[in-house]
Amino acid sequence: MDRGMLALAAALLLAVCSLSPTSVAETIHCDLQPVDPKRGEVTYTTSQVSEGCVAQVPDAVLEVHVLFLKFPNLPSQEFSQLELTLQASKHNGTWPREALLVLSVNNNVFLQLHTLGIPLYLAHNPLVIFQESPGVNTTQLPPFTTKSQILEWAATKGPIASAAELDNPRSILLRLGQDEETEDRGLAQGHSAAPRSSSFCMPKDGQDMGRTLEWQSAPASVRGCRLEGVAGHKEAHILRVLPGPSAGKPQTVTVKVELSCESGHLDAVLILQGPPYVSWLIDANHTMQIWTTGEYSFKIFPEKSMLGFVLPDTPEGLLGEARMLNASVIASFVELPLASVVSLRVPGCGSGLQTSPAPVQTTPPKDSCSPELLMSLIQPKCTNDAMTLVLKKDHLEALKCIITGLTFWDPSCQAEDSNDQFVLRSTYSSCGMEETGNMISNEVVVNFLSSSSPQRKKVHCVNTESLSFQLGLYLSPHFLQASSTMELGQQGFVQVSVSPSVPELLLQLDSCHLDLGPEADIVELIQGQAAKGSCVSLLSPSPNGDLRFSFLLRVHMVPTPTVGTLSCTIALRGKTWSQEVHRTVSMHLNIISPDLSGCTGKGLVLPAVLGITFGAFLIGALLTAALWYIYSHTRPPGKQEPMVAVAAPASSESSSTNHSIGSTQSTPCSTSSMA
Repeated sequence: MDRGMLALAAALLLAVCSLSPTSVAETIHCDLQPVDPKRGEVTYTTSQVSEGCVAQVPDAVLEVHVLFLKFPNLPSQEFSQLELTLQASKHNGTWPREALLVLSVNNNVFLQLHTLGIPLYLAHNPLVIFQESPGVNTTQLPPFTTKSQILEWAATKGPIASAAELDNPRSILLRLGQDEETEDRGLAQGHSAAPRSSSFCMPKDGQDMGRTLEWQSAPASVRGCRLEGVAGHKEAHILRVLPGPSAGKPQTVTVKVELSCESGHLDAVLILQGPPYVSWLIDANHTMQIWTTGEYSFKIFPEKSMLGFVLPDTPEGLLGEARMLNASVIASFVELPLASVVSLRVPGCGSGLQTSPAPVQTTPPKDSCSPELLMSLIQPKCTNDAMTLVLKKDHLEALKCIITGLTFWDPSCQAEDSNDQFVLRSTYSSCGMEETGNMISNEVVVNFLSSSSPQRKKVHCVNTESLSFQLGLYLSPHFLQASSTMELGQQGFVQVSVSPSVPELLLQLDSCHLDLGPEADIVELIQGQAAKGSCVSLLSPSPNGDLRFSFLLRVHMVPTPTVGTLSCTIALRGKTWSQEVHRTVSMHLNIISPDLSGCTGKGLVLPAVLGITFGAFLIGALLTAALWYIYSHTRPPGKQEPMVAVAAPASSESSSTNHSIGSTQSTPCSTSSMA
């Protein structure tokens, strides 16, 4: 080959290499740095969690959800902020069932809770601070140290419908009572289905919670850079969506782009890269060049889809694409998990790139004390004869509040300074306590250094000493006559009542069990306000509001019990405040063991068996006597001799008939002669 041909081949090779996108990406110089949050912010809504599970619990009376929330470590006196919303669909005008939400956080957080009227119980650790009174029944979690301990504790309250771990959420939407119809509707709207087990929730890494849970992150880390060697003012916004655990399932990502430009003209390109099963619905307030993978459409024309391009799946390759599109500035570069909605907000455009040394954590301003928020932290704890209120000093420090006094309505009853907290305590007979029926009420007065007028709050307790709790066992669903004796294999009907009736209180069965002695296992009947097993049924309350349930006592038990103790724990909660009181009531049972067993329903006892046997014998004797009576009154008056019967030459109809009757009645006759 001559030198001319060699030169031509080399030139062609250089031309081909210069057209390769990979070579372009490798030669670019663009050092991605965090962007000043004032210059751009990206948030996203997703159902993807780092660890979680969803289960179907259609027969549960109490629906349990567990959330593990991880927040960053912030400087002293600064808290993260979270908005938590619960949704549920009413059936025939009523909520489907009550719910228990277990909330575990690793750092202090201000919580704004929206329950929308759903009957909710909230269990949380002390790091959760409510921005206002939650309006639901709240209780503090025991001092657990691991997630498994919290899950085990939650499972004792009822079957766990969902559990999830979230990293630095800003808002959470938790949907309760999800069924197959709701799931199908979510698929039709572009939501992915959550992996479900039949009845057990076991958290796994990288889960998609489907419609059960959606959450919005805190602002994601946005980076940017200037592409060297490219002239002009065209800017690129690059969004890279990483694959999720539900790979292969179609997913639509809505991308909202809000650019605030002084001039109407904008020279920009939006690059969207994601897995092949992701399509894009773009909602932008400015006209810009679109460069995406998969299919994309615009919100104004959602039915018209356009096919995108094959783009590199690496940051370097995407930067190379931006340079090929003549972008001189990477205004925003973000990598996100698979999300349903992504929002990009840029206050300005085309005015250059401003970066900051590191991402800045934004927290709500805490420049001054919020007395209303502090008052929401004051919740009474009630015992049989006293009311106690505790205000922690670290909460005062975090809220930048300085108090000069904490008293009841009677100013002589002041709080005591106990190390890291203030404690205000009084019996029900002092400090201006007001007793109305079984309700104990008072007023807490807090004086702030920053205000001349004190803050006041009504607090309530229930005086259970004057209440009578009754536990009755009945052997029929009519609840007419109580009994203290029960038979193995028999169904029992239990009624729990409180007298006198207190309209301001809600009465609920928290748990019930049957103790059959030290040698037998305790029979759990109700746990977490839910029936345990198919042999226990929660019944409708009585017309007076008494709680009712039924259970079936098994026939076969080893050893066979003779006595037992039925115990139930009752939860009393105010209708207008979140204070809850628990009381336990018990009764002694005598248990009868039938001699006959093997029946799944009511067994037949010995007297019944003996009665049936005697009745059968008597009926047999009467039938025998009746047959003998009929025979003795219907036989011929004279009995012919056998020789006459043999010698008869003619077989008349009557003689034949008599002979036949005589032959068939031989056995009764012989029996009679023998008698």
